Amino acid sequence: MWPFNEEIVAHAIYDSEIPIISAVGHETDFTIADFVADLRAPTPSAGAELAQIDVAEVKAKIESYKERCKTALKQKVQFMKLRYEKVLASKVFKEPTQKINEYYLNIDMKLKNMEMIMQNKIKESKLKAMNYTAKLDALSPLKTLTRGYSIVEANGKVLKSIKEVKNKETIAIRLTDGKITATVGKTTTS
Repeated sequence: MWPFNEEIVAHAIYDSEIPIISAVGHETDFTIADFVADLRAPTPSAGAELAQIDVAEVKAKIESYKERCKTALKQKVQFMKLRYEKVLASKVFKEPTQKINEYYLNIDMKLKNMEMIMQNKIKESKLKAMNYTAKLDALSPLKTLTRGYSIVEANGKVLKSIKEVKNKETIAIRLTDGKITATVGKTTTS
């Protein structure tokens, strides 16, 4: 049994790509080959039994695996069928243009809303412009003339006081419908 304790034998068993069953000696005997082998049998006859393949058992395992594969495949097919039916039942396939129509409606609503906002802004701006025009018109010197007042000018300047004019000086009086020229006769303060 000593050759199974040699280092060269232990390396050969360890490096072997073929599975090795060590079955040297009897149950109480151990060799280095037992520790490096893939499997240890207590006796050579037990090793022979371990190395022998039970064809019926292998066939039974193959059948079992075959049935498990069939069952798994049937379940996968059933699952995929359910997913396919679910996809076909979805709204996208039943009414493919519905989402597009919803987007069109949404865009139309937003455009109308923008148009309404713009029209309101334009109305507000027109109203403000009319108010400013009315205020400017009310403050206009020409508007003052329509209420019966006049503007008196001398030498191209508007007169604000009688002190700005002299006797016999020519003045221009602006009225609503035109100008009158006159000569100052006498000035009096009120």
